[in-house]
Amino acid sequence: MKFPKKLEKGACIGLVACSSFISKERLEACIAFLKERGYRLKVADNITSNKAGYMAGEETVRAEWLNKMFADPEVDAIFCIRGGDGSNRMITGVDLDIVRANPKIFVGYSDITTLLNLFAKECGLVTFHGPMVSSNMVDHYDEETRIAFEEALQADGEYLYREPAGHPLVVEQAGCGIAAAPLAGGNIELIGTSIGTSYEVDTDGKILFMEEVHGHIGNLDRTVFQMRDAGKFDHVKGVLLGQFTDMRIDEADYGPERVIMDAIRSSGRPDADKVPVMSAVQSGHGQPMITLPIGAMCEMNTIDRTIKFEVVR
Repeated sequence: MKFPKKLEKGACIGLVACSSFISKERLEACIAFLKERGYRLKVADNITSNKAGYMAGEETVRAEWLNKMFADPEVDAIFCIRGGDGSNRMITGVDLDIVRANPKIFVGYSDITTLLNLFAKECGLVTFHGPMVSSNMVDHYDEETRIAFEEALQADGEYLYREPAGHPLVVEQAGCGIAAAPLAGGNIELIGTSIGTSYEVDTDGKILFMEEVHGHIGNLDRTVFQMRDAGKFDHVKGVLLGQFTDMRIDEADYGPERVIMDAIRSSGRPDADKVPVMSAVQSGHGQPMITLPIGAMCEMNTIDRTIKFEVVR
């Protein structure tokens, strides 16, 4: 598993919409933002398309553009403009041979979760659960988000998760203390939706990261326990819990972290109490949005309350 080449000044960014579309005015703002920072751009022509309901064009069009951006030798990195809905529809059209032959930076989160994990699992490519251009950069690119993003894309040897001010990591279960394994995961709904498919998110022998946005706690509960019953917690080495943003929680003391701990402890694995679990990882749909490299070797330490990643290029 290797990191792609670093993102250098003046690099060419391929802008894609794998899920939902944005307006033409919003696209202009995204283009201006990146050009002001010295990047050259290639822009998929489906980003503002609203001809497929809530999606940025038909799935064949979205997959074709992603394939083009990976195949294009001038494109150094691929940034997803936003998440939304519909990325799973296009997966059968993504050419994994092209991705394997042209490893490069690929950034997104939320509805992009399945693609992040698919490229890590099937192509040996470290991908980035990080800020998207329209969703995060144009309006909400705070310094901690920016610094973490740049450090993740340019790291040598090691990339450290730095606790943002006012957001210390929380040890939910100390477990074995230290766990080291590749990082997998992302949005809980997308992880659950992948179960039973050819692109099912692999959690065996992994440190599993999870985050969620909107919805009722009961919906999250159903998905998490579906994951439990599908064996998704049976062989994890550790668990990192991210942001749970704008969720409807009926009981203040029974939130997402409690639901997930219940699922882990009732999974039936005899060493469930040895699984290290930390929460308040600031990655997901809130601010700041700290970049996490999916597929990279991750060491989580519940003793020192640290998270770090090995960078191999």
